[in-house]
Amino acid sequence: MGINEDVRRTVSFLVERAALSIYSSRGDHGAKLLRRGSHSPYPLYEHIRRDGDLVRSKLQLYITPSYRWATQILRDPRFGVSQVSASDGMLIPLPPRPPEPVHPIEDSFLSMDPPEHTRLRKLVAPWFTPRAVRARYEQIERTVSGYLDELSRRSQFDLVPHFADRVPIQVISDMLGVPAPDHERFSAWARQVGPALDGVHSLSEQKRLDGVIAELHTFFSELIAYRRRSPGEDLLSQLVHSEVDGAPVSDRDLLATAGLLLLAGFGTTLNLIGNGALALLVNRDARERLLADFSLAANVVEETLRHSPPVHFTVRAALEPVEIAGTTLKPGDHVAVLLAAANRDPKVFRNPDRFDIMRRNAREHLAFAGGVHFCVGAGLARMEGEIALRELFRRFPALRLDGQVKRNHARLLPTLESVPVSLVQRRTTVL
Repeated sequence: MGINEDVRRTVSFLVERAALSIYSSRGDHGAKLLRRGSHSPYPLYEHIRRDGDLVRSKLQLYITPSYRWATQILRDPRFGVSQVSASDGMLIPLPPRPPEPVHPIEDSFLSMDPPEHTRLRKLVAPWFTPRAVRARYEQIERTVSGYLDELSRRSQFDLVPHFADRVPIQVISDMLGVPAPDHERFSAWARQVGPALDGVHSLSEQKRLDGVIAELHTFFSELIAYRRRSPGEDLLSQLVHSEVDGAPVSDRDLLATAGLLLLAGFGTTLNLIGNGALALLVNRDARERLLADFSLAANVVEETLRHSPPVHFTVRAALEPVEIAGTTLKPGDHVAVLLAAANRDPKVFRNPDRFDIMRRNAREHLAFAGGVHFCVGAGLARMEGEIALRELFRRFPALRLDGQVKRNHARLLPTLESVPVSLVQRRTTVL
């Protein structure tokens, strides 16, 4: 990155922060949505809901908190993701990103529309069918039991780094064929890239992100080359030797897909396990119900996904004129679909702010989005969450919070950073 590009990026970030601050102070919902802060976003979501099913921001963005319209937009083929970029809404767009290193989000099928999306997604889909997921059940149980065995020798521990973090990184690493010594590096990379999905707000953040993505690129390039020489039974080995429409998968698509599976398989499941455990720790009635009947663990997962989804919103762009909530959107118009707000739409969910593991329609949540971009790993995430939460509280029924709960301040992918626990109840604070 040259000096001129550094200057341009710095100016772009400064102007963006100033614009968000100014528009936010004037009550613009889009600016408030995108501006980082330590406060809960749910009051903002309700404010947006009071203003209508489709609200327009001065940041070239529409916003919907409505379950009805969120569902329609996610499923409607007249909306897509390929026209959505990191520079959207910035007054001074960032300079184009170089073709390498390959970005695990922007260059993956997550950021593509059909037919390219369909072509690449079908490569990994066989690993996430209900049958394929069930085949991993015992392995995930062993993984969870192993970590709980370690924790049973402690009187205090932190649920995030010692459990919620470790389970998904182990599972996705096993699937990709990543050697055990690299699991900690994997976790660190995923934790650094995840918050960047919220948007990069300074040159220093951009350079840190570029460094991590370059490391991921190098790591997967070497692993792909190794799997070409010595294939195993893992997903990456299969991808390396796969063909699409009679042609081998390109290195670029291999790198992007491997990186995407790491980030998606880690970050969202970490949040699911962490948010579910925290909700059970602070809701005594829910915890007691689970302890009395562990078959409720599956619905605990669904209610966690509804009440505290891992991803709070997603953006879609209109591909042709389309009417939403009485407004005709033009091709290229962007809509922020507030998944977290839709999941608490009182028209669909009774007492939506309450964490209720007996909720009959909890599974109707939109945590995994919908349509062609419905999360390919949803079944695996559900199973990991169910096993992890059930066994955690089966093994440690007296588990209690024991310190200050800490979160990052991301808006798109808010993530727990620390949940100290012990078997002795003490005064706690949740930030």
